[in-house]
Amino acid sequence: MITKTFACPDCKTRITGQGNPGEKVQIVCPNCGKKGVAVFPSVKTEEKAYVNIIEIINLTKHFGKVRANDGVNFSVRKGEIFGFLGPNGAGKTTAIKLMMGLTHPTSGEVRIGGNKVQIDTIDIRKYIGYLPEQIGFYDNLTPVQTLNFFCELKGVDKSIVMNLLKDVGLEDTIDRKVGTFSKGMKQLLGIAQAMIGNPAIYVLDEPMGGLDARWVKIVREKIMMLNKAGATIVFSSHILSEVQNVCHRVSVINKGKIIAENTIDNLNQYLRIIPRLEINIPGLNGKVPEGIVNIQGVEMAEAKGDLLLVTCDSSARPIVLNFIEKKGMTVSNFKTIEPSLEDAFVKLISKQEGVT
Repeated sequence: MITKTFACPDCKTRITGQGNPGEKVQIVCPNCGKKGVAVFPSVKTEEKAYVNIIEIINLTKHFGKVRANDGVNFSVRKGEIFGFLGPNGAGKTTAIKLMMGLTHPTSGEVRIGGNKVQIDTIDIRKYIGYLPEQIGFYDNLTPVQTLNFFCELKGVDKSIVMNLLKDVGLEDTIDRKVGTFSKGMKQLLGIAQAMIGNPAIYVLDEPMGGLDARWVKIVREKIMMLNKAGATIVFSSHILSEVQNVCHRVSVINKGKIIAENTIDNLNQYLRIIPRLEINIPGLNGKVPEGIVNIQGVEMAEAKGDLLLVTCDSSARPIVLNFIEKKGMTVSNFKTIEPSLEDAFVKLISKQEGVT
């Protein structure tokens, strides 16, 4: 039996279901009622996912007295979308530059496809599409001229350029100068540049940084499209919700050290971050019902106006609702809020820094 958590496509509520390998099970979102079918992967599919294509081994980089990376270790599995998380200044970009062979480590190594970066750097880069955090294009060139230039650098036929621009939704901008592009348009052009040569691996440094919601959605869809076509995606971010929406696994870095690497669900379980029950009770007026925190499985309860927030185990939910009704109160609506990546992220950072 396999236990997996899925995100509702409409309201993003996370739903946990169980099924046998290869089985399809109907699930219903407890929040919005959306119905869908959960597909549980076969054992063979699971085994394929555990082939490491990128290995970061005890990677250290010093800039004078500053340790940007301090014994960093993590691995990326073939065919997955891997999120590299951390607050600004945590060491994400340094690790990515080391991964790409753009700077030399003080110690440690990076292996991609079994080959050691710094020794086989040129050959390795042929199979990687890279989008740096600060992307720079010539403002006086059109997007067609820009991609033609990168095709020449990579030794790729220029006939692919129009298809690349169409893939990222920039086909209507072919006569404009890149200097007139918005940040979001430049990010999409950067992704098109990274797609030249149809690489097997993409390394994207903060691809959604500074973008508004519309452009974030478009960039996210392109990342998922590339992964669906078989590519392995690594991208760094501090936008937690976007990582939660697309990543299979995440690695969290803070102050140059990896402090966690796992699936989002496993991180939540490890940190004992449990769901929260949100209950609308007309007339509650900000008062927590007396005795509710004494119910077994309830960790915390707080009231905000007519909204009661109860952090509790799933087994305690019906007991909580029944308790409220016995108190003579009316429940007009309730829903379960599953723990988010942001909850895990904040708790991980707090634990490392000794905050309780």
